[in-house]
Amino acid sequence: MPITSRLPATVIASVLALSPLPVLAQTSGQAPKPKQPAQKEQPAPKNQQAQPPAAAPVVVALKASPAQPEWTKVCAKDERANTDICYTTRDFVTDKGQRVLAVALYDVKAKNAPKTLRILMPLGLLVPPGIRIAAEKSQPVAGRYSTCVPHGCFAEAAVKDDLVANLKKGAGLTVSARNQAGKEVTFAIPMDGFGKAFDGPPVDPQVLAEQQKKIQEELQKQAEERRGGRTGNFGSPGQAPEANAGVPGAKN
Repeated sequence: MPITSRLPATVIASVLALSPLPVLAQTSGQAPKPKQPAQKEQPAPKNQQAQPPAAAPVVVALKASPAQPEWTKVCAKDERANTDICYTTRDFVTDKGQRVLAVALYDVKAKNAPKTLRILMPLGLLVPPGIRIAAEKSQPVAGRYSTCVPHGCFAEAAVKDDLVANLKKGAGLTVSARNQAGKEVTFAIPMDGFGKAFDGPPVDPQVLAEQQKKIQEELQKQAEERRGGRTGNFGSPGQAPEANAGVPGAKN
């Protein structure tokens, strides 16, 4: 489905040091050697500094993008699957206004069709082992990456009705991944207003086009103010990548 072009997302560049791996015990066919008497523990040198504690997981609190004041619901006909499909989407930024990711929940109007949560993640994260999605009072759901574009990677997960119900009530959504240092990074995403948009009518195409035009003009203005900042097409979860050749839940 067509969606407005966006500016590149700002990549979170926080890379933490790896924790040392535990030493694995080795076994052999030889008989164990007799135990040696325990040596008296030597006091640490006075000038030796204490080791710093292991770094805690990174938590990135996000907020809705000012360029998208409301959740947007778009519906269309999927001709290949011969069914209607709607997605409710929104972009999110950091507290400094850096564009980080976008979220879209797909609802295929077909019997037993699963709902699919598609998230455009920032670059700099490990593809394996994928992502983990969670919401209050719901079991975590594993997601996997489907394809990448120049400014991010799409990750998808089939979600159950209980998680969707909690999101509609405004429960916070968390999306966890691992950075290139192997450390967990968790994005905390507010879901206020999601339920109203998800259960409400879709946006009129003409109104949506006008909104997209205003957003594009505002983003272009911001780009010019940054004097030569890089611009490009920022993919959206509402835009089915060519590699997928369709929408989640639809048969190819």
